[in-house]
Amino acid sequence: MSDHTRTDDKTQPNAYDTGYEIGQDNVEVWGFDVHNPVFFVSAVIIVAFVAMALALPGGTKEFFENLRVGLTSNLDWLFILAGDVFVVFALYLIISPFGHIRLGGPDAKPEFSFSGWLAMLFAAGMGIGLMFFGVLEPVAHFQQPPLFVSPENVERARDTAMAATIYHWGLHPWAIYAVVGLSLAFFSYNRGLPLTIRSVFYPLLGDRVWGWPGHVIDILAVFATLFGLATSLGFGAEQALAGMNYLFGIPATDVNKVILIACITGMATLSVVAGLDAGVKRLSEINMVLAFGLMSFVIVAGPTAAIFTGFFDNLASYVWRIVPLSNPVGRDEAFLHSWTTFYWAWWISWSPFVGMFIARVSRGRTVREFVICVLIVPTLVSVLWMTTFGGTALVQLIDSQYQGVAETVTTWQPELSLFKMLEPLPMSGVLSFLGIVLVIVFFVTSSDSGSLVIDTITSGGKMDPPVAQRIFWAVFEGLVAIALMLGGGLATLQAAAIATGFPFALVLLMMCGCLYAGLRAERQAIEAKAQESA
Repeated sequence: MSDHTRTDDKTQPNAYDTGYEIGQDNVEVWGFDVHNPVFFVSAVIIVAFVAMALALPGGTKEFFENLRVGLTSNLDWLFILAGDVFVVFALYLIISPFGHIRLGGPDAKPEFSFSGWLAMLFAAGMGIGLMFFGVLEPVAHFQQPPLFVSPENVERARDTAMAATIYHWGLHPWAIYAVVGLSLAFFSYNRGLPLTIRSVFYPLLGDRVWGWPGHVIDILAVFATLFGLATSLGFGAEQALAGMNYLFGIPATDVNKVILIACITGMATLSVVAGLDAGVKRLSEINMVLAFGLMSFVIVAGPTAAIFTGFFDNLASYVWRIVPLSNPVGRDEAFLHSWTTFYWAWWISWSPFVGMFIARVSRGRTVREFVICVLIVPTLVSVLWMTTFGGTALVQLIDSQYQGVAETVTTWQPELSLFKMLEPLPMSGVLSFLGIVLVIVFFVTSSDSGSLVIDTITSGGKMDPPVAQRIFWAVFEGLVAIALMLGGGLATLQAAAIATGFPFALVLLMMCGCLYAGLRAERQAIEAKAQESA
């Protein structure tokens, strides 16, 4: 879609007749082409936040810690139930009569190969988190099961730990991404609206989406994206530097963390400047090759039989326990607040970025193909990943307990868990170095694709705004991560993700209704046209 496409563009068969032109509210200044007031409000607040966090790190840490406690203690039920709604709605879309609707119209063709498309959406959606939590989380839940398990029942504790881990990385996060991505793609490609979050709410707000209600929605999306990405970049920096310390003795100081984030932000900026095809797509495909290479080696060199049988056992355990895990009542409070509520807020804060990125690369896919590939396929890959890395760690842990070894997985530093799991395997040094490379490249792919998305939102939906804007947002993603890291570390980063995820959870719930209304109108229009032709 051209940057100057109107929302009543007749090349879109069912486009809304709004008369709004993409970029009509934009201002060109200092080589930027930005939406007024979305860019200026977002930029000013974020610049002020970075300055405040660096000037008052103690106050920043205390503020976000108190905010996290308040939100997780009082609104945990809202996050849990919202996640359940997204899963049910996404599964309904697969079997619904809307499944045949094609994004971009009946004649639209996909812009990317199927494998390239899957690589981009998966690298953008999960990367750093899988590397950080792939070993850590199954071990943590094994030691402290979220559902009641007798301490003597090791097998049941293992099954529960894997089910709880997959619960956080399976259908629920990908349902959030599917809802946002499908909504953006449909209202942009089938209704001719700008590729911004506000466009999804046209069925609810009408032309008011071009005014302050729409501005607020897009500004919230910018904040959610930035803080969600900053949390991921913080995890990536902690893990990469821990790996460098483990392999090469490089100290994990605050100065080195800042240097690492700055270097990787520079790499992400170069990727953003290169564009979607030359930069983001190529890095995503390289990342997938490296990730699956590492996973394949662990499968072959590790407990192969346990991994293969564990995949099906863990999938069955996940399906069996998904209902009690999805219920906010009767669960371990520490698990609910420290894990699930944080995860759901984190996924929600990532959803504008991941959803918009997926939408940008999904033109030509049908609704059914889109939801299946965004929901089911990544969930199965997550099960395989967690089974490979987490399952291997649990085999090591259980065997160590049986042999009476005092030092177990629980003594590992969280950011070292991946490298400690690789330690007993052949060529562990090479594998650990590959793990560091993967963390860094996942870091880059998350940052560069996030910059493209924020740039699109703050340019009023333009698909190819000036390069200077991409550089601005790539740099400030790194600065926000540095500011939060210095102002309290990972706890502050997690609290920031929860804080921005809460208001956006309400936005996404309303988004489900708007998407349903849009798809129903599209189906009625298709049926009416078919009757006329007959």
